[in-house]
Amino acid sequence: MQQNNVNQKARQVGISVLISIYDGEQVEVFNQAIRSVWDGQSLKPLQIVLVLDGFLRQELHDAIAKWQHKIGNKLKVVVLNENVGLGWALAQGLMHCDFEYIARMDSDDVASDDRFLKQLAYLEEHPNVDVVGGYISEIDENGGITRKKVEYPLGHDEMRLFFAKRDPLPHVTSMFRKSFFDKAGSYSGELRMAEDTLLWFKGFKAGCIFANIPYVAVQVRQTEQFYKRRGDISKSLSLLKFRLLVLNRVLEFGYIADLYAFGYFFMSISPSFVKRFAYRILR
Repeated sequence: MQQNNVNQKARQVGISVLISIYDGEQVEVFNQAIRSVWDGQSLKPLQIVLVLDGFLRQELHDAIAKWQHKIGNKLKVVVLNENVGLGWALAQGLMHCDFEYIARMDSDDVASDDRFLKQLAYLEEHPNVDVVGGYISEIDENGGITRKKVEYPLGHDEMRLFFAKRDPLPHVTSMFRKSFFDKAGSYSGELRMAEDTLLWFKGFKAGCIFANIPYVAVQVRQTEQFYKRRGDISKSLSLLKFRLLVLNRVLEFGYIADLYAFGYFFMSISPSFVKRFAYRILR
């Protein structure tokens, strides 16, 4: 009975979904992502904020126009004239999110049907929690499941310890209270390809409370392009320096965390087949 009351209350609260898309996205993959956050949800969001990160080819614009016709003014499109990268694009989109709860999605992933309902109900039940994530599964280019469940720690203290090794919740599963950004600040593009690591650092530093729920919230698409994007040496080096000189020092993780940072760096600059193997072992 209590859970039913929580779910009923959750349905009365508004969610904004924040998504960024760039020209490299595939149309059908994008359509699958939007279907999963609109058509498929047991609790529909009251707003989808879609940031167009620079030039998009016409077929993507056509797909977006079809969704605008279907969803109406609940789909807000934010146009950026040039490609600025995920972090800065999300920072722009965040300013257009109107509701108390903000859920992140990528334009190539698939949300589980009860994701928003379960996460919002959790936040309603735990008013001290600023951000909640969940488990993921992994899918290939064609949507076939390659890994059924990747688990993460559930409680704040466990997640903080886990952060010494790697990110404690998958960014694409996160649902925030607006208060998270009031405390920690907005997104940033200062660490490209590691925008989530920087955000989690600012959150822990600001005293935000983290949680995960034991539920597969999102199917994450792992393609060859996914691994290639993580092979940029300059970006990997920037993340290594940030963990060694800032994150591990400020959060007092110690030198074992430095070893993990070096391990992640060498993995990220390895060939794709090595990264595939390492991700399956370490994630």
